Amino acid sequence: MMNMLTFLKLSACLLAAALSGHVAAQTTVKVESAWARATVQGQKATGAFMKLTAPQATRLVAVSTPAAGVAEIHEMKMDGGVMKMRAMPVLDLPANQAVELKPGSYHVMLMDLKTPLMKDSSVALTLTFKDAKGVESKQQVSVPVNTGMPAEHSHGDHKH
Repeated sequence: MMNMLTFLKLSACLLAAALSGHVAAQTTVKVESAWARATVQGQKATGAFMKLTAPQATRLVAVSTPAAGVAEIHEMKMDGGVMKMRAMPVLDLPANQAVELKPGSYHVMLMDLKTPLMKDSSVALTLTFKDAKGVESKQQVSVPVNTGMPAEHSHGDHKH
């Protein structure tokens, strides 16, 4: 029979394991519908797109990839009738609200590509997040390469 001290130690270990698993799950950002636009020979830049949902207020603070010399968070928006693109130091991810990175809006810009991104291949991205307490975490994702937005992304009458 298990004595009380052994039982309490075992219970404490199980509780600690359960709590640490719960905390880790809370800091993981959900990455959905990720894709990167294929390039042609000589093209040195492209975009990567995805939907990010954080369980708590978090910021996307950096992106890196071995496929490109530079990876930045960008925003495209209309400014006085002109579409402008600019790098953003961070992208805020409100708690439990999906933030969509898509063509013509927020996206990851991959520049100084080392080789063309071929359709039906994939590109590895490392996303760096920082939570409200300043704790940094990294998530690696493998993003499929397509020539355009995958079918599940098109929205009725305005396909991208």
